Parts: sequence; structure tokens; C-alpha cells
Amino acid sequence: MSPGWRERVTESATGLFRHAPNPLADTFDHLGDPGLFGPGSVTWWLMSDAAAFVGGIRSLLVQAAHPEVAAGVGDHSAYREDPLGRLSRTAAYVTATTYGSLPEVNAALTVVRTVHRPVSGISHRGLAYDAGEPGMGAWVHNALVDSFLSARRTYGPTPVSDADADAYVAEQARLGERLGVSPLPDTAAELSAWLAEHPAAAPSPAAADAIAFLLAPRLPLPTRFAYHRLLHAAVATIPPRLQRAIGVRPHRGAQPAGRAVIGVLRAAMGSSPAWAAALERCGEPRPPGVRFRNPPGTTR
Repeated sequence: MSPGWRERVTESATGLFRHAPNPLADTFDHLGDPGLFGPGSVTWWLMSDAAAFVGGIRSLLVQAAHPEVAAGVGDHSAYREDPLGRLSRTAAYVTATTYGSLPEVNAALTVVRTVHRPVSGISHRGLAYDAGEPGMGAWVHNALVDSFLSARRTYGPTPVSDADADAYVAEQARLGERLGVSPLPDTAAELSAWLAEHPAAAPSPAAADAIAFLLAPRLPLPTRFAYHRLLHAAVATIPPRLQRAIGVRPHRGAQPAGRAVIGVLRAAMGSSPAWAAALERCGEPRPPGVRFRNPPGTTR
């Protein structure tokens, strides 16, 4: 590849997420604070890989399979007018709750509760929705957790054992409890089954609108090329029943193409700089053999 390719790839990828404040801008004001998970957690390691790009897209697709969740997004979100802003805010929430100190975790949760407070209405099938309702919140939270786990297990550089997968789900349940959502499945298998077999999952006009938007976002051409391969890689990991609910089908060769794109991102970007910042905040050494990207203002 030509000189500077790492910088170009990194700039294209990270530029999508610069439409919200850096959630760890003040993380070194909380030296020694391990946050909700800490250096020895599975969460810090699992979320650090470029496979998380697939996980983030997958979570949006899976969330749309619940008609009341999709209606809440369609009726109250500005994703059509400000897609990169919503993407950046979601990424900031995930970063803060994963790698932030406890004050940063609590601040992120406060923002979510404030934003969700007015989100209520009636879906196309005449059912009431309320973003503060524990079951509706559980669908969103569990879709995120299952999606990041599925993406890492399918597209990560090393296998994720069943024990580590279950530990990750248990760690994320602590976050779900702070959000006030339920139910929170105990194991990775139970989590996957809860989503795949959920009785609420069904097609809806709001889901169709969201999926149409996700299939054709307004992105620069080179970024769009990579994005579509990541999206189809995400679709390939979604259970068939949920695929049918949102009207998508896996493309032939989607997983190899996804692995190729993730491999380029991994080679260009290294592991998450948020992980590096969190380790440094806690006074912990960086794992041997792991390369981190350190943009100004992320780590010292």
C-alpha cells in the first residue's frame, strides 16, 4: 500500500465519530478510578478491536426488529437530519460506559435518561411505547451487548471462549442494572436466544424506514464502499427470524468480505485508544504486543 495509508484509513473511519464531544476528555481527572468494569474485565479487551464497527451496525439493525423501539426512534430521533451526530453520540455513550471512570459512566447514563424521558407514543400496531419502560430499554441494551459479542466472535483476531463470552454478558448486566432495564440474561446463549425468540419482533413501517436509511447513508464514496461490506457482514450474523423482521438477507461472501475490511481497519488503527487511556488512568501497563493509536487529547 502507498505511504500514509494508515493515516488515510484512520481519518476516514474516525471522522464519522467527531460529531459529539470526546467522552473521555477529562478522564485523567479521575486517576485510579477503574470505572464500571476495570483493567481485568473481559469488556475492556473485547470492545477494543475493530470488529466493534460491525457490532455497532448490527445493533442498529437488531434494534429495528422491535416495532415499538423502531417507532420510538422514527418518531423522536433526528437520525435522518443528523445521522453522523446520532452515530457519534451513540459511540460516545458506548465509549464512556465501557472505558470511563465512574463519574463519566454516570454522566453518560444521565444523558441517556434525559434524552429518553420524552420518548413515548403509539406504534403502527396500536401498542404504546415508552423508552423508560424496562423491557423496551432491555431490547436496546441487550441488542448492543449481543451485537458487540457476535461481531467479536465472528470477525475478531482471536477466538472468544464460552467462559469469556459469559463473563462479558455478566459484566454488561451491571450496566443494564444501572440503566434500570430488565430482563438481563445471565449467559451469552440465553442472551442470543432472548433476542432471536422475542415475541415482539416483527416487521414495521418504522423498521423499513430505518433499514432503508442504513442501506443508503450519505457517506463519501470510499467510506460507503467499506461501510456496505461492514453492514452485510453484520447482517450475516443476525438470526434468520430477525432478518425477516427487518427485511434483510445475507449476501453471499459477506463474512469473508467483512473480515477483509476489518483486517484493514485493524492494521491501520490498532486497538482502541480509549482502552489505552483507561489503562493509563488506572496506572496499568499496556498489554504486550498490542498496538494502540494515540491521537492528541486521548492519552497522555
